[in-house]
Amino acid sequence: MVDQAVLDILKPGLSTTVQDLGRPGYYHLGIPLSGAMDRYALVAANRLVGNDEGAAALEAVFMGPEIRFGADALVAVTGGDLPPKVDGVEQPGWTAFPVKAGQVLSFGFLKAGARAYIAVSGGIDVPLVLGSRSTYALGALGGHEGRALKAGDRLALGAPVRPGREGASVPAALRPTAGSPAELRVLTGLYWHRVTDQAGIDFLADTWKVAPEADRIGYRFRGGRPLAFVPREQPFGAGSDPSNIVDSCYPYGSVQVPGGTEPIVLHRDAVSGGGYFMIGTVVSADMDLIGQLQPHQPARFVAVTMDEAITARRQRTERLQELAAALD
Repeated sequence: MVDQAVLDILKPGLSTTVQDLGRPGYYHLGIPLSGAMDRYALVAANRLVGNDEGAAALEAVFMGPEIRFGADALVAVTGGDLPPKVDGVEQPGWTAFPVKAGQVLSFGFLKAGARAYIAVSGGIDVPLVLGSRSTYALGALGGHEGRALKAGDRLALGAPVRPGREGASVPAALRPTAGSPAELRVLTGLYWHRVTDQAGIDFLADTWKVAPEADRIGYRFRGGRPLAFVPREQPFGAGSDPSNIVDSCYPYGSVQVPGGTEPIVLHRDAVSGGGYFMIGTVVSADMDLIGQLQPHQPARFVAVTMDEAITARRQRTERLQELAAALD
């Protein structure tokens, strides 16, 4: 016996959450953006199944969930290469495939990337909180009860807004892949003058590796040379460590370097301010890429100008338009 339009979570995976495109507008109040770490993959999955591009879907990290469907639905899995299976039969990624009522969606082992996006026709129907269905687990906000999914959870589906097309597939040229080392474009920031010229050169020349401490709050990198700071008398309120500053706002994508040793790129669930020095900000066009990096994966920070950052953002927008054209 199965229920209509309901997903039963049989196994939750490692950390599966409900995410949409996030809740901008509250960062100044300390409420982070949240939303999919790889928004391009989320949009692609939703378009494949006929949803609005910002509909709520599931974000699975490293290990997929096991889900029994209570109604017929169209499903697409994008992002990391986490092979989907229906009743044990493997299905193609980046492609819309049907799941019948009573069937079980499960996943094989992760082959590439870090996060997969599971969109279901109709979208995941959890309540809107501050305009978004995204889960902010640290604040117990949004998603399903403000947390990652557990076995026994039940998720309702919304009504499909338009029919999806079984077999629709994202062309290979529109499926992003990270190079090795991954290149993360950075705008050096307000505090760049705090490091010596040689330290700035070294930071950009070094190949870093993603540390195990990499999650929705921030991605830590290690393996490069420690920063050397320009000597100064620390201002009141900045503390004695030269990597500390008087408290400041943290932009999405900012690269803070506590102690001058291991840069951390702040991501979708990051805090909005604090007293760590920031060496720059990863351009918005490359934030999706970070969400697909695995621990120990090599990466480099590449300095760009503001004009180059704006060009990168425009190119990302054009890529989304290509995606929409390919699937319409």
